[in-house]
Amino acid sequence: MSQYSSRKKILVGITGASGVVYGIKLAEMLHAIGLLEAIVYTRSADHVAREEMGVALTDLLKAMNTRIYRDDEIDAPYASSSRIPLGGMVVAPCSMRTLAAIAHGIADNLVTRAALSTLRLQRRLVLVVRETPLGVAELRNMLLAAENGAVVLPASPAFYHQPKTIDDMVRFIVGKVFDVLGIEHSLYHKWRSGDQDSDIPGKPPTKLERRL
Repeated sequence: MSQYSSRKKILVGITGASGVVYGIKLAEMLHAIGLLEAIVYTRSADHVAREEMGVALTDLLKAMNTRIYRDDEIDAPYASSSRIPLGGMVVAPCSMRTLAAIAHGIADNLVTRAALSTLRLQRRLVLVVRETPLGVAELRNMLLAAENGAVVLPASPAFYHQPKTIDDMVRFIVGKVFDVLGIEHSLYHKWRSGDQDSDIPGKPPTKLERRL
């Protein structure tokens, strides 16, 4: 039995910011270790996936054989706070619109509703924001979201681990999410680390990795 079998599962939200690949990779890695609860995506995220990856988002997600919901499915289980997983939720990428809604308590779709329920229950909410440059409004929304209990994690890859591919950079951000969630991983070389101690078994390249 995997040591992760008793760990708390995570709900993943994918919204319409550039960098949908972050959410897909995060979901894949959580699924690989049995910690993926479900995926909620916005229609804008599907549009971005088609533009950036040349394929429908749902086609990529269905390969994981997990529960998938669109943001307008307000009758989905995660519309109720009673169904929010104990491990919390990660929104990756988190669009500025979604950030603003969460920061100001506006539950206008399934993603924001689940995120706000996560905060009300005082469970972990990680917002992988992806935008540049940032204006005063965006910075204020990040501050407000953090004051409300969210962890704001900008999709800002580092270079000290000498990434060779886009996938290396994506894995770095997913690794940072795992750090916040308290999940051991070997998704990137940590600072001044000579070896990668991994609890995540190796596996053949996924469909997504072959595309990168």
